[in-house]
Amino acid sequence: MKEIRTESVDRLFKVISGLSSVEECYSFFQDVCTVNEILDMAQRFDTAVMLYEGENYIKVAKKVGISTATISRVNKCLQNGNGGYRVAIEKLKAEENA
Repeated sequence: MKEIRTESVDRLFKVISGLSSVEECYSFFQDVCTVNEILDMAQRFDTAVMLYEGENYIKVAKKVGISTATISRVNKCLQNGNGGYRVAIEKLKAEENA
């Protein structure tokens, strides 16, 4: 497996974490990614949120329009990954409840 922790990735993540608005994120990601890459990431995050909330694969597949194989990968990361989805979802939930 390729090593993700590199100087270039550190710099990229620092830039992303420094973006201060949704509009800045739109501008940056539209320059860096294809539209499909952005939409795929959004689908995966929507999938993670639904799984976190206890939805089953069939309901997620129908609502998000994503394959069960991808749902399974997202669920694996949600359950046994590095905690990235969980941290992001919990921050989103806290923001929505504030």
